[in-house]
Amino acid sequence: MDGIEGAYAAAAAGGAQVRGIGKRKKKPSDAEIESYRQPKLPKTLSEKDSEKRLIVVLEGASLESVNVGKSYQLLSASDHMNIIKKNGREGINLRPDITHQCLLMLLDSPLNKAGLLQVYIHTAKNVLIEVNPQTRIPRVYNRFASLMVQLLKELSIGAKDKGMKLLKVIKNPVTQYLPTGCRKIAMSYASDKLVRAAEHFPKIALDQPLTVVIGAIAHGHIDSPWCDEEVSISGYAMSAAGVCARVTNACEDMWGVH
Repeated sequence: MDGIEGAYAAAAAGGAQVRGIGKRKKKPSDAEIESYRQPKLPKTLSEKDSEKRLIVVLEGASLESVNVGKSYQLLSASDHMNIIKKNGREGINLRPDITHQCLLMLLDSPLNKAGLLQVYIHTAKNVLIEVNPQTRIPRVYNRFASLMVQLLKELSIGAKDKGMKLLKVIKNPVTQYLPTGCRKIAMSYASDKLVRAAEHFPKIALDQPLTVVIGAIAHGHIDSPWCDEEVSISGYAMSAAGVCARVTNACEDMWGVH
């Protein structure tokens, strides 16, 4: 099994093409163009440290490639169980589709389009990835997986006609990229502290940046000792994408994003 890890979110911002990807087959609709207006992003260090925005860290993401025959594929429990068992590994959390679902949810949100969201991915193999808010994620999982594998050796992906990095591998730890003094919260169903996100967030970050750590895993507990607190936002177990939706909705209500 190849130990290379990686992640890839492709498609260019505002209709731009990604290097190495074929030409667009059809012109995007007006609705699609409107849906992906470029978000307004904080530019200066002062803006990044003080202006209100949500930083989401997708923790424990399963993004790893495997050599199958003459090609590389994104390792997943649904496609490579024989290889996983052969190498004595557990397949329960080898679920890259969870990261795909979370990214679609987060980057499609009004919060992101308003320029109030930044996403980082920290993989189970300790690879840290920064996602540009203008990145468009492929809707179809197989294409998402293929494009991520294509990125593994490059460590970054750029928009062909924009000259910007849409996704790049950066140095650990993620804490060095977080706003100074911002509140950091880990989401956990097992937490004894059950809160309503829409009520709890305004108490700690009404007009300030907020960092939320969400496990991109199917089962288990994420390890984020650098967080200030660990909370549960539902009395029921939720999917990672469901947690992303509830967190972004709470911030949209708090900051008046419609």
